[in-house]
Amino acid sequence: MRIPAGEVRRKNWIGGAWVPPSTDKYDACVNPADTREGLGEFPKSGAADARAAVDAAAKAFAGWSSTPGPERGRILARAYAILLEQVDLVAEALCREEGKILREARGEVLRGLNILEFYAGEGFRQHGKTLPSEMRSTLCFTLREPVGPVALITPWNFPFAIPMWKTAPALVAGCTVVLKPASLTPVCAHLIAEAFAEAGLPPGVLNVVTGPGGAIGDVLADDPRIRAVSFTGSNEIGLRLYQRVAARGVKVTLEMGGKNPVIVLDDADVDLAVEGIVQGAFGSTGQRCTATSRAVTTPTIAPRLTEALVERARKLRVGDGMQQGVEMGPAVDAGQLRTDLEAIAQARSEGARLLCGGERLSSAEHEHGFFLAPTIFDQVLPGTKLATEEVFGPVLAIQHARDAEEAVRIANDVAFGLTASIYTRDYFQAMRFVEKAEVGMLHVNQPTVGGEAQLPFGGIKATGVGEKEMAEEGANFFTHLKTVWLDYTGARRTTNIY
Repeated sequence: MRIPAGEVRRKNWIGGAWVPPSTDKYDACVNPADTREGLGEFPKSGAADARAAVDAAAKAFAGWSSTPGPERGRILARAYAILLEQVDLVAEALCREEGKILREARGEVLRGLNILEFYAGEGFRQHGKTLPSEMRSTLCFTLREPVGPVALITPWNFPFAIPMWKTAPALVAGCTVVLKPASLTPVCAHLIAEAFAEAGLPPGVLNVVTGPGGAIGDVLADDPRIRAVSFTGSNEIGLRLYQRVAARGVKVTLEMGGKNPVIVLDDADVDLAVEGIVQGAFGSTGQRCTATSRAVTTPTIAPRLTEALVERARKLRVGDGMQQGVEMGPAVDAGQLRTDLEAIAQARSEGARLLCGGERLSSAEHEHGFFLAPTIFDQVLPGTKLATEEVFGPVLAIQHARDAEEAVRIANDVAFGLTASIYTRDYFQAMRFVEKAEVGMLHVNQPTVGGEAQLPFGGIKATGVGEKEMAEEGANFFTHLKTVWLDYTGARRTTNIY
């Protein structure tokens, strides 16, 4: 296992072999902190490559689905052990392809491995239910069976953890996989494929195809052999995919946008709240679906909170994530940086007050990367774009509420519903927020970010469609239930309950 570099040309992983793309086209993968550094060229695949991957997954399904669950789990456990020995290498690859600082990259890899370890154990725990029948001498139970070959479409912002939290449950459930990672960050997906191959995963069970979403996505959405699709990305693409896939009666789960609030009440620990908001808003350069994009504060604490947030943001060291002491890396590419700057310009035009940041960094340390200063706006009004639309960058909006009740209304006044947090010492207010917050995940006195392997992950409203990811729910998505009646009377049924 190694990190690609320079002009090295990679291939697609299809049917247990590295296969060049049918298009003979490639995209360069570069370090967003220093675009002079290349990480190799990756296939710009087309429809023929996607079909070949589906062919391989379909061919491998019968053998893999009939492999006992514990044996599937053991293969996942071997992949876990292989990757655990390579944590530093994978973290460096992640840092260099996506841009997040090395400490965060290592944390992402360890979280992905935590998820892989959890699902390795699920191979021994997959179960249905035994239920009573209304008929005498009849045993009723349910079985979980894999749905078939599945397609996994993953984003660029967590190039190790998200492919892992989709791939691991699909594999342990007995499905075969076509993984399409984001074009911007394909390196980690290749490292994952290598680890599973070394662990003994049979050919065709996991296939990785890189390239633009259009032609590949069309095949994965429309091929009748693909029996479930799991997608993380933008609302625009996700909902378009959902319409196509659901139209042919196939399971779909979508994780999409967020506009995550932190409420800070007057009785909160200011220092704790500031550190949590800074971590949530500027960690990973704000490029995560769970990022803190709004701080909703009540009157008494607002001046102290605002001053402390600005002071802390101005002190953040922005730079190449491989360098010691750097606290925030670059935007992932020129397009994302442009989106961030456009959102900042829009906020200014809507009357929000810029407190810090707001500009691209262009010193000698930053000239070859896509760096943006940590940005905070105050007086962001409800209904404006900065208050309601996802930026996906290091941009924080401060909003003001008269009291806790209004703060909750402001927090809920968006289309999305992924995650939220509240800082308070009053557990009456905390529990009121737990009841009233329109989100799929909620934190008290900690940042909006994070997840654990054994806990369901996902949102409501415009954020999520379908089952949650991770935990038992994550594996259940890749299965269907079969209900069984076993009559052991040996006699003709005389009851009529239908």
